Amino acid sequence: MTQGIYLGKAGPDAASDRGWLLGHFKPVGDIRHSTDVEIKWGVHPAGDQRARWATGETRTALLVLISGRFRLDFRKCSPVLDAPGDYVVWGPGVDHSWYAEEESIVLTVRWPSVPGYAVPRPE
Repeated sequence: MTQGIYLGKAGPDAASDRGWLLGHFKPVGDIRHSTDVEIKWGVHPAGDQRARWATGETRTALLVLISGRFRLDFRKCSPVLDAPGDYVVWGPGVDHSWYAEEESIVLTVRWPSVPGYAVPRPE
């Protein structure tokens, strides 16, 4: 790659880092390292769900449906994204979880990029 340019493929790149393409968790010096924003390419089989609710959130998030049928669960509502391009934005302090009603691909953008929010990997 040319310095300052990274050409990638979301599927393979995401598979190597739990879906994340850009954020604080990429090595310093990598063009994909950022403390301002995180971007995730999420590929979810039908029935996949978040391991536990995200609480105490300090970031803002945007989730866009690329394909499939994907439900977001908030304490007050559970919108279902079922057409490509459907999206939801939520802010700091909004607890959430999710469930893939069908095999789904979603693009998530969160800002800022804050260390320490990873859900532990299943044993």
